[in-house]
Amino acid sequence: MKRHLLAAICIGLSAFAGQAQNFDDYFVNKTIRADYIFSGNSEAQAICLDELSSLPQWAGRRHHLSELPLAGNGEIEMKDKASGKIIYRTSFSSLFQEWICEAEAKKVTRGFENTFLIPFPKNTATVTIRLKDVYHKETASLTHEIDPKDILIHQRGDEASITPHRYLLKSGSEENCIDIAILAEGYTKEETELFYKDAQTACEALFSHEPFKKLKSRFNVVAVFSESKDSGVSIPRQNEWKKTAVSSHFDTFYSDRYLTTRSVKAIHNWLAGIPYEHIIILANTDTYGGGGIYNSYTLTTAHHPMFKPVVVHEFGHSFGGLADEYAYDAAPSPQYPYSIEPWEQNITTLADFDAKWKDMVEPGTPVPTPVQTEKSLIYTKVGVYEGAGYTQKGIYRPTTECRMKINEAPVFCPVCQRALEKLIRFYTDK
Repeated sequence: MKRHLLAAICIGLSAFAGQAQNFDDYFVNKTIRADYIFSGNSEAQAICLDELSSLPQWAGRRHHLSELPLAGNGEIEMKDKASGKIIYRTSFSSLFQEWICEAEAKKVTRGFENTFLIPFPKNTATVTIRLKDVYHKETASLTHEIDPKDILIHQRGDEASITPHRYLLKSGSEENCIDIAILAEGYTKEETELFYKDAQTACEALFSHEPFKKLKSRFNVVAVFSESKDSGVSIPRQNEWKKTAVSSHFDTFYSDRYLTTRSVKAIHNWLAGIPYEHIIILANTDTYGGGGIYNSYTLTTAHHPMFKPVVVHEFGHSFGGLADEYAYDAAPSPQYPYSIEPWEQNITTLADFDAKWKDMVEPGTPVPTPVQTEKSLIYTKVGVYEGAGYTQKGIYRPTTECRMKINEAPVFCPVCQRALEKLIRFYTDK
């Protein structure tokens, strides 16, 4: 859906630093919500700490704590201050890192909100957050301490202030399941039941796709009714500006269908006190569009005829770090230099194809692979098909068609399915 994917990440597990540890050795069952500002322009970037908050439970993983599930274009590393041991790592993408590839970033400096959830340490910990460019080189970093006794850590999520919500799927505790929150955007109080209906549709669409379908018992899904003053969402090109829960709008980076929000703190304020790890935001509009940013959020329109395939596609970005497999430009994408193997599991420049799906390609398969026309092979015949990552030449996808390429695709391709399943099992296998 996005013109430039910041959800781009390789799903291969990186080597973990240090020995694995038990969650209870270093953490209590609470969450640190870390709010940052990423700022800068195309030439230089910086990170500053905005605020630390405490949430009443930890919904994330309790194992593989010092391993990275995906090699994103940013990462967070937490160390126990006393021992220097790495006790938690995670990765992410950001709208800011996409913006710095835009022409505007050559002329102006901007700041973007970013929020991340990390387990609450028992003792003082040091946290380092890093940003990387499209060449995988570090461009900015910040190291700060978290003292669990700090009185200025904002306590959020008390029972009296929790946003109204309903569970659509409850497979187990937050300790054992992946917790998805579906948030309302542009729904007024009178449209409460409409939102819950739309959220149920989104939930059913997601779990009609493999591997989510067969691993459904590893997920919880909660619909959270974040009330808006106005119905609908903002469309700047039509001079429509709405007062909505998370201030989303179309025309991000002047792209008509790119729907995002920069009010990331508002998203997390609505969710405080509810266990969550991954976020889907439903916009109450029939205008086509959406966006998905890895480990940040999916945002998509709920009343367009393509709602169901689009919400699944965008969740492929925000949850799975999958790339867009479509191509519309003959020129190279600024996100994907030909000399660098992309992070995403489902596209390749062939710079390091061994790290991708080479093991799934039949020996003797030509590269590029001719496009399949037989219906039974369109979604299943794994090869090296030219055209992906917005670029017609030099970047390749695994199959002729896939959920990450076209809305009409009924399934994720075998490579995307494998990547998603690896990630689900990383979060939930002990």
